[in-house]
Amino acid sequence: MNNPHLKNNIEHIYAMGGAVRSDGNLFADLYSNPYAEFNIFADPFAAYQVLHSGIPLTLVPLDATNTIPTNENFFKAFEQNQHTYEAQYCFRSLKMTRDTRTDDHFYTSHYMWDTFAAGVAVSTMRNSQNRDGENEFAEMEYMNITVVTSNEPFGISDSSNPFFYHREVPRFNLTKGGVHSGHVQTGLRDPLCLGENGKGRCEDGYTKEVSGAEAVRVLVATRAKPNPDRNSTLDRAFYKSFLDVLNDPQQSGRFNFTTQFPHYKEVLYRPDFGTKGLGKPVVFDMDMSVGDFLALFYLLKVPVEEINVKGIIVSPTGWANAATIDIVYDFLHMMGRDDIPVGLGDVFAMNQSDPVFSAVGDCKYLKAIPHGSGGLLDSDTLYGLARDLPRSPRRYTAENSVKYGAPRDTDHPELRQPLALEIWDSIVRTLDPGSKITILTNGPLTSLAKIIQNENNTSSVIQDVYVVGGHISHSDTDKGNVLTIDSNEYTELNMFLDPLAAKTVFESSLDITLIPLGVQRRVSSFPEILERLRKINTTPEALFAQRLLSRLYHLKETHRRYQQMDTFLGEILGAVVLAGNFSKLDPTFRVKPIKVLAEGVESEDGRIVIDEKQGRLVKIVEKVDLGAYYDLFTEQLRSKEQSAVIGSFDEQRRNWSVPLNLTKGFH
Repeated sequence: MNNPHLKNNIEHIYAMGGAVRSDGNLFADLYSNPYAEFNIFADPFAAYQVLHSGIPLTLVPLDATNTIPTNENFFKAFEQNQHTYEAQYCFRSLKMTRDTRTDDHFYTSHYMWDTFAAGVAVSTMRNSQNRDGENEFAEMEYMNITVVTSNEPFGISDSSNPFFYHREVPRFNLTKGGVHSGHVQTGLRDPLCLGENGKGRCEDGYTKEVSGAEAVRVLVATRAKPNPDRNSTLDRAFYKSFLDVLNDPQQSGRFNFTTQFPHYKEVLYRPDFGTKGLGKPVVFDMDMSVGDFLALFYLLKVPVEEINVKGIIVSPTGWANAATIDIVYDFLHMMGRDDIPVGLGDVFAMNQSDPVFSAVGDCKYLKAIPHGSGGLLDSDTLYGLARDLPRSPRRYTAENSVKYGAPRDTDHPELRQPLALEIWDSIVRTLDPGSKITILTNGPLTSLAKIIQNENNTSSVIQDVYVVGGHISHSDTDKGNVLTIDSNEYTELNMFLDPLAAKTVFESSLDITLIPLGVQRRVSSFPEILERLRKINTTPEALFAQRLLSRLYHLKETHRRYQQMDTFLGEILGAVVLAGNFSKLDPTFRVKPIKVLAEGVESEDGRIVIDEKQGRLVKIVEKVDLGAYYDLFTEQLRSKEQSAVIGSFDEQRRNWSVPLNLTKGFH
């Protein structure tokens, strides 16, 4: 749409998507929309634009992929044919998918969707002289179709349709009263989509056969062709081709991880603190923003006699997805702390997961996080630099066992990713008699709210809680940082990402210290902190922090979309306050009765207000000595005590090129 002249440069489009004459596959949503296929449903209007672009298009819909399941004969043949590294990798991925399915119907409900589409595309291009899309693997037919983007009656322009609602001129030059101007499905349980007898009536994302002006002539794959070798156990032509191509030694991978590094060996660094008296037990609840990782550095650098980090809980309701938990493992490995357990929290905010099918849900609040070209804005930078981190043997994994609900044990069920509440319960069980836990939470309060609601009542062992987040507005110009929701001006992002969790926490009996956005903003000077980090006699962790902050500062200075980078400097403050060096930090506290709004109103959710009648008394950090704050953080990172045991991936590569030498003091 932005560059229509580029259409002339595209010869053909092959797309896996749609369901023309078969049912859709929105498994969690069939009661409201039985027609759509997931890829098209994810953005119906984009699919409509591509289909109607005039570029020749071949569609491989569910009509065809439903006829090529990943059946048991194919699975067994694949298991016996893994002669290249890529074949081994693909089979391992496929096997884990089978072994961790929530049901035991893998062979009849898992299909070769995208793989089959790739095969059809390659075969068609090899037979490009045949204009009817003839190929080895799929039967083809021309059909007149369109993509449905809204539902009848057209022209109602209700609040569900962003192209028309509150707009005098519709977006994209669409026609009022036209086929795009009806009701748009607003969720899995949209009441307007629920028809009689359980048959859904919404068609958003339906690749529908039509006639007239909306029809586009498209070449459609209708079914997989049989294997011409009738004596083969592989009854589809593509099954055999897939295994042959994947195992072809030509253009095959030269290395896997262990052959690339001849002396690679998994090593876990577990510190030996000897006779040291360990400090107060701390659990860090983080959401993987840049500031959270810098705060984690600080917590691990404070002498263990003062702070004993017992565990980390990661909340994917914030900045990152579940798999990026690997970077937490890499940080801990770098610092020689593979002994610290890491638990993964809930993907959805409270009351946002679907009540019928909990694996899916609403992203009502997560949508507020600004996205960059490669994903979430700060993760663009953090995860690029994370390639320099040493690689931990601990990784995020889907490994599972019958014990935890899988239909069968995977190859390595002992590697299963622990969950947040499991880690919390294990920490509570191993506490010394009379000990209590201090929690620092730097993200949405989802996991902490779940701990409070835990049926084991383990929240009674919490000594106190430090919450980094929230905003108390003192004037109309003192606004929050939910920059992408124009109607919500006075809320801080952590509170907005799960307002009900925040309300649950602040209405509890916990002893809470709040480090709000106002004081975070006062300690967010890139030049001040970078000047201190550039001093000589530094450590690997200080060097990493310097590179990361330098990149963020550069982005802030040169790109409009990165103006909020200061926020991540303020996130370190909670860790510094928790460490308690008040003689230098000189903090000012105020106790105020606060209340968190969580009524499902987008313009108010997550906002903190002072409420003398119904508010809960909370200790609030209002001021700290700025110079002392920067000094405390940078001096701690530059300290040689409790420093990194391995500085980078390059150092690790050098170690893996020669026989392994274990670091003294670790086992």
